[in-house]
Parts: sequence; structure tokens; C-alpha cells
Amino acid sequence: MSVIFSDITILGPDGNAEPHKFVGIRGGTICHIGDAKPDGSWEREIDGRSLLLMPAFYNSHAHSPMTLMRGYGENLALHDWLNTRIFPFEDKLYPEAVYYGTLLAMAESFRSGIVSSSDMYFFTDDMVRAVCESGAKANIARSLAGFDEAQDMREMDSFKEAKRAFEQYHGAEGGRIIIDMSLHMEETSTERLARQLAEYTREIGARMQVHVSETKREHEGCKERHGGLTPTAYLNGLGLFDSPTTAAHCVWVEDEDIGILREKGVTVASCPVSNLKLASGVCDTPRLIGEGIGVALGTDSAASNNSLDFFGEMKLFALVNKERRGDPTLITPEQAFYAATRAGALGQGREDCGLVKEGYRADLVALDLAAPSMHPMFDPVGNIVYSASPCDVALTMVDGTVVYEGGEYPTIDIERAVYETDRACEDICARLG
Repeated sequence: MSVIFSDITILGPDGNAEPHKFVGIRGGTICHIGDAKPDGSWEREIDGRSLLLMPAFYNSHAHSPMTLMRGYGENLALHDWLNTRIFPFEDKLYPEAVYYGTLLAMAESFRSGIVSSSDMYFFTDDMVRAVCESGAKANIARSLAGFDEAQDMREMDSFKEAKRAFEQYHGAEGGRIIIDMSLHMEETSTERLARQLAEYTREIGARMQVHVSETKREHEGCKERHGGLTPTAYLNGLGLFDSPTTAAHCVWVEDEDIGILREKGVTVASCPVSNLKLASGVCDTPRLIGEGIGVALGTDSAASNNSLDFFGEMKLFALVNKERRGDPTLITPEQAFYAATRAGALGQGREDCGLVKEGYRADLVALDLAAPSMHPMFDPVGNIVYSASPCDVALTMVDGTVVYEGGEYPTIDIERAVYETDRACEDICARLG
């Protein structure tokens, strides 16, 4: 579909607001940005006089089907939360529950301006189906875990699912679907599994997702298990970071880890809301950014967050280290916005995404400039990071297709998604007793 935004304010790559622009989209790509309407016909013209057009958000760490567990395990420490609430619930999951839980997550994401998520979970077929139908983008990874050192990875059902997903779906929907590989974490895997998965990922040219140093217990436990090696050093030694990698959390990384992450070009997905809710700690994002490491933003799951509100996530990302380090100059609005947009796109391997720029994919969000929270506007990026909320999102677009507009979800039957998600939760809870 061809679309033209007329007389709209855009947020340019330099972070400045540029008013009275015309932005044309054809074939899912931004084909024109200028001061005048270009020649040619357009299937739809959108009046942009009260809108700010900005790049959409890229969620760098998520477990989308866990919308099913929103609010299910509150006020618990991470390991207690996992073992007494989450794992028993997940043991009762089934395909349709995962499909509708993922669909609900896509709707919530669109409402918050998120167009693509790096997802680590299982029931891959059902997640892909939901993402494809919704019109979203996703880097989907079937996470692998195992505790038997004698087991060959190729015999594991989880690996067979991951392999099949890559062969069947990687690059589907015009590139909207990217299939990554994923090691769950050091603590839930054997050395053999980690090494075999690293080798396989290199062989097929895939990307990697992994949890790293989320909690002090996990971090110190790894050092005890592996002769003083941190999770970063241990996984690097097994070749896991030889493929483009997104490492979620990295709350407890040490000095030696910084050099490894930088050398290997690892993207760190910081998840401040989830880390604070589970009292896991605070990722030292100012240091990581200062050391030249790519830092992106993630929500983690709706079970540990409990929302997919990327504006709230971005604001906390900008604030939490100011208090922790006693320095209000740390993490500028521009750095927070970059983490939520371009850094996330690059971490997902989406090189032509994350900017309002000719030749880039039309992954866009239009904010309502008439909203009270957007006035006055001394600094547009500052307003977006510190003042805006999902309530201010007027429109979300993925590859030039509108997926959210004015409270409506053109690609999702939202009433059914809500109904079926609630029904699946009731069914699973009944079986849990």
C-alpha cells in the first residue's frame, strides 16, 4: 500500500523535530521525505498537522506468550517465582493458548509503539502464526535448556523444533520473521549443549539470544561451577558469542566481561522494570554505553514486568542509574531513545530499520502532538522519553501497514484475543488446582 503523510512533523535521525514535511511510503519503504508533496497517486493520505512521526520501538528481550501469566506470581523472588508459579503454569500450556497469548502481546506492543520483539520461548509454530497474522516483526528463538551432559543436542526435541523453525520460517513474510537460536542460560544448560548450539548457530549463520548474569545468585553460581569464570567468560569460551548475540540483562557483569562484550559485538538487552520488580539489580548501562557496547531496551515478560509499556520502560532506563550513581547527567534522553529504537533494530539484524529516513523500512509511530503531555516542547526527544505514554500513540505502522490507529487494531480481532487469552488462563488455572 502507498501512503503519504502530509504536513507532518518528523523526528529526524539527528533527533530534531522538522515540521511541515511530506513523507511517502511505497512497498513498505520510506521513499520520500520533503517539503512538498511528490508527484504520483497515493492510496491513502494522512493529515499530519497534529502528529509527530518517529521511528517505532524494537523490544530486544521478550517472552510474548507470558501475557498468559500477567499478575500470576507477585511479590516473589526470581527463583521462587519461577519454580512455584511460572514453571508449573508453563507445564500446562498448549498451542492455542500460546497463539492467543502472543496475539494479545502483539496488540499491546502496537499500542505502545513496538513493532518487533526478540522473543525467547517455545511453541514456535504458534508464535510465528500469531506474529505473521498480526503484521508484526519478530526475532523468534526456541530456547534450549538441558541438564544431562551425556545428551547429544541433536536428539533433543527442543533442538529439533528450533532447527525446523529456522528451516521453515527464517526470512518469512518478506523478512518480518527472523528465527534466532537461543541458549536459555548457563545455569540451565550443560557445557556440551552450549558448545554444540554455538557450533550449529555459526554453521547456519543465525543469531543468538541468551540470558546472562540476571541475578547475583546465577552469576556467582557460575563462577563456583566453572573455576571462577563469569557467565560471560564461560559462554564466550564455548563460542556462543561467535554469532551475533543479544545478551539479556547483564546486571552483574564484571570488568573482564566488558571487554568480551565489546570485542564480540554483543548487544545487551537491558530490562530495568523486570530487574527492579524481581530485585535482580540494576544494569550499569552508562558504563556499557561508555565502553562502546550496544545497549538496547527490553521489557522481559508480562509476567515479570507486568506490561509492555515501552515508554515507561524507556523512562526508567533513563532514570534508574541517575539515582544509583548519584549523577543526574547519566543516560541522556537521546541515549534512551536510541536504545529503544535504532539499537534494538541493529541488535535484531534489521539494518534498514529504526530511523525516519529515505530508504528505510516504514516502521513508524505517529504521536498526538495535541496531547497535553507533549506541551511545551523544548526538546522533542526529552518529551518522548520523559512525558509521553502509550495514550499518546495515534498510529503504529509496520513496513508501511497500519497495525494500530486510534484505538483500533486493523490486523487483530482484539475482542477475541482478549476472550481466548482469558479462557486459556482459566482452563490452565483449573488444571493446576
